[in-house]
Amino acid sequence: MSVRLPSIDSLLALEASLRLGSMDRAGEALSISASAIAKRLSALEELLGTPLVQRGGKPLLPTAAGKEYLAEIAPLLERLAAVGLHQRAAQRRTRLRVTAPPTFARGVLVPALPAFASARPDIELELQLSTPYLDEPAPDAEATIRHGRPGRDFERDWQLTQDTVTPVAAPALLAGRFSGITDLAALPLLRTPIEPWTPWLRAAGLDWPEPDQGPRFIDLGLTLEAALLGHGVALARSSLAEAALRSGALVRLSELNVPASGQYGIGFDATNTAAADFAHWLRERCRAAG
Repeated sequence: MSVRLPSIDSLLALEASLRLGSMDRAGEALSISASAIAKRLSALEELLGTPLVQRGGKPLLPTAAGKEYLAEIAPLLERLAAVGLHQRAAQRRTRLRVTAPPTFARGVLVPALPAFASARPDIELELQLSTPYLDEPAPDAEATIRHGRPGRDFERDWQLTQDTVTPVAAPALLAGRFSGITDLAALPLLRTPIEPWTPWLRAAGLDWPEPDQGPRFIDLGLTLEAALLGHGVALARSSLAEAALRSGALVRLSELNVPASGQYGIGFDATNTAAADFAHWLRERCRAAG
C-alpha cells in the first residue's frame, strides 16, 4: 500500500513553530520567511487532513492532533539530526544567493569576500552576475546589488557607494601627449552610455560635445579594462578604479571629481536573517572604504 509521506521541511516547520511559539521565530531559526513557514504548515495539514496548530493565538499552540503528532515525530527528527553525515559543518551553513553587476562584483565584492567568510563562516555565499543594462531579469536571489538612483532603484538607507568620476588613463598613453586638461581633445575618450562625459566636461569648463568616436562599452568594467590597455581615457569611478590607481596602472588626469550618474545599492529579503546580516556588513564595508 502506497503511503504519502510529508517533507522533512514541513516537519521542521511544525516542530520549530510549536517549540518557539511563533511562525516568525521559526522562520528566523530556519533562515526562511514566516510566510514560507505558514505555507509548509498548511501543506502538512492538508496532507494529514487535520489542523495541527491553533491560528491567531500567541504563543502559537498545537491542536490536540498537533500535540499528539509532534510527540510522534520529535524523536524521529532527533534521530535524523544525530546521523553522522548530518553533523558536517557544511550541513549547518546557510546558503545565501547574491546577485551583483559584473563590475561591482569584480572590483568591490570579490576582494571583500575573504573578510566576510572570516566574519560569518556560517553563511555560504553563492554569487551570481546580473546584466542590468540589457533588460534581462536578474537571477533569483535573497540579496541583489543594483546600480541606479537612490530612492528609485533601491532604498536610500541601503545605498552602498558615494561615487564620483574623474578622467584616468594608462601612463603609456599619456607619454609626451598630456600636459593639461585641454590636451584631452587630442586623446581618445572611451565611451559608455552608463557614464556620459558631458557633466564632467561642463564642470571642467569645457564646452565640448559628447564623444562619438570609437566603440561604446555597455559595462563600466570593460571601459576600465580598455583604459588599462592604453586604448583611451576613461571617466572612472572612485570605488572601481581604486586598485588600479593605487598600483599606478592608471593615473588621474585631473583633481576635478563630479558625482557619478548613478550609485550602487542593495535590496534584500528583510525576513531572511542571513540576507539582512550580509546587507548590513556590505554597507559598513563600503562606508569604511569611503
